[in-house]
Amino acid sequence: MASMKLVLLQDVEDLGLAGDSVHVAPGYGRNYLIPRGLAAPASPAVLKQIEAQKEKIEAKRKAELEAAQALADKIAGMVIQIPMQASDDNHLFGSVTERMVAETYAANGVTVEHQRIRMDKHIRSLGEYTINIKLHQDIMASGKIVIVRA
Repeated sequence: MASMKLVLLQDVEDLGLAGDSVHVAPGYGRNYLIPRGLAAPASPAVLKQIEAQKEKIEAKRKAELEAAQALADKIAGMVIQIPMQASDDNHLFGSVTERMVAETYAANGVTVEHQRIRMDKHIRSLGEYTINIKLHQDIMASGKIVIVRA
């Protein structure tokens, strides 16, 4: 199977960190990584450029890690309430999705992408639940949400 050798210009989740040399499928590299500025074809000039920016990249990673840890601490201290309509036996009319949870966090001053929220399945009844939010490659925050009757 053919592969393409690229140097990552930015951290790419589940692929590698900036400065890493990776082998990927040609279509993935040509159609996704290169046009978005996430990677460049491996060449001596690109490797030299990445080496010159190593300190800047490390400082950026450290700042992102600290920001993610601070956000994780903030999320751990919050309890979010989501009002939903429910039947007499506490079964919801609809379900609570990752997107609804992200919107509720945003309304409470915490910006979280809905793709980073990890729920086993959509919530379909009233009660208290614990959700996980992947804030960084190394940091998983745990948050509490309470589904209440609207």
